[in-house]
Amino acid sequence: MRIMMKVLFPAEPANAKFKNGTFNQTLKSILDEIRPEAVYCLADSGMRAAYIFLNLKEPSQIPAVAEPFFLAFNAKIEASPAMTLEDLMKAGPDIEKAVKKYA
Repeated sequence: MRIMMKVLFPAEPANAKFKNGTFNQTLKSILDEIRPEAVYCLADSGMRAAYIFLNLKEPSQIPAVAEPFFLAFNAKIEASPAMTLEDLMKAGPDIEKAVKKYA
């Protein structure tokens, strides 16, 4: 199950970690543990953010990848299912079937 996890880092906890020099080290430690497919860092809603793409075997793994961010950064997290282009192409027949029935 591929998910996109949006991690928002509130300013005060993130600033404190930058000031004491542990932000990058802590982030790297978490990412090494959860082994994402891709990570993009940006600003979102006026906050530092990371969009993290993970391929999980089952939904019960979500807490294991989210909790480190909650605990280390007091982060706000959103997780959404995500598909590759290949996944979307496989869904084509089901989309066509829904269009014929409901559109």
